[in-house]
Amino acid sequence: MKTLYLFFSLFLALSSYGQTKTYLDGNYKPEKGGAIYIAQHTHVVDNINPIANPNAEIRNVILMIGDGMGVAQVFAGMTANNDRLYIDQMPVVGFQKTKAKKKYRTDSAAAGSALATGKKTHYTSISVDEEGNPNPTILEYASGNGYATGLVVACKVTHATPAVFIAHVSKRNQYEDIAKFFVSDSIDVFFGGGSDDFFKRKSGGNLRSALKAKGFQIVQQMDSLSVIKRGKVAGLFAGGHMDSYPERGEFLPNASNKAIEILNQDDRGFFMMIEGSQIDWACHDNDLAYEVREMLDFDRTVGEVLKFAAQDGHTLVIVTADHETGGMSVINGDPAHGMVEAKFNTGGHSSLMVPVFAYGPGAEKFSGIYENTAIFDKMMEAFGFNK
Repeated sequence: MKTLYLFFSLFLALSSYGQTKTYLDGNYKPEKGGAIYIAQHTHVVDNINPIANPNAEIRNVILMIGDGMGVAQVFAGMTANNDRLYIDQMPVVGFQKTKAKKKYRTDSAAAGSALATGKKTHYTSISVDEEGNPNPTILEYASGNGYATGLVVACKVTHATPAVFIAHVSKRNQYEDIAKFFVSDSIDVFFGGGSDDFFKRKSGGNLRSALKAKGFQIVQQMDSLSVIKRGKVAGLFAGGHMDSYPERGEFLPNASNKAIEILNQDDRGFFMMIEGSQIDWACHDNDLAYEVREMLDFDRTVGEVLKFAAQDGHTLVIVTADHETGGMSVINGDPAHGMVEAKFNTGGHSSLMVPVFAYGPGAEKFSGIYENTAIFDKMMEAFGFNK
């Protein structure tokens, strides 16, 4: 038995040695401060057809936010996924500047508020002005004009990025106050974690009855979601945040597809925001493996959305970030073997511009370099809304 064990150990060691020798620089060792990751959860990227009529009427707008996702985060995912992502196939690329009001480096609350409302606000503020008055959001404009609306996130729905589209509070950590804004006629579907902020509130006042009074079907198990075909749905699948990938499984692409299925029944059209929430957390942790896994999960979700948009022909898809996290740089890689090497320069946010990718009718409006507030303006124009 000992001989068999030693033989097996030697086999693994030689196999690993042989694999490392296939990298671009031979028997490669990471630079000081760098990390190497070999992707374990890659995906095949199908070809997405171009939009048949780029001038078609826009019925739906889907905004996808990779929280903390800069160019390096995208490129790390691309390298790990054998040099190809679904994002690659989005024909229009631009850049947006992320600074907050009176602060060069932003957070998700201020940056998300700029995307959602078209107005700069202060660090940690959720879609309010300097006096704390609400700034209306693109989701609220869409609902007010008769469109269906939805949010799908890989964190809790009361976290900063989803909150900026439906809530108006001075501090992003007012989670139980934010939850009250979901008891609303403005939103039709929301999927993520955060059930404790609704049903186990420290301040009291369980919101289950209030949600039901607004017509929401409350779902807390993904298996139960499959039987729901229409109507208002509050999907709260964790007490706090959702698990990281792969522990949460294919939640993000599956929940996004279900939200599209429900929202697309609206005759007018819909607005939806989908967030790859934990790219940011991975980069705060300077954890390359975590970042790549979350980036590829987000890209699989982008793929599902692009497949819908290509078939529909009337859907504008925008993929961007709220800010960059970690000051990440990609140093080396081997796409053929899914190996990427990267470094992080900070455990916080950087002030870098972040990319904007667009697909569908109206996509050409998103090229160039502009402030993050312009994303809101371009979405308003796409829908034909007046402020």
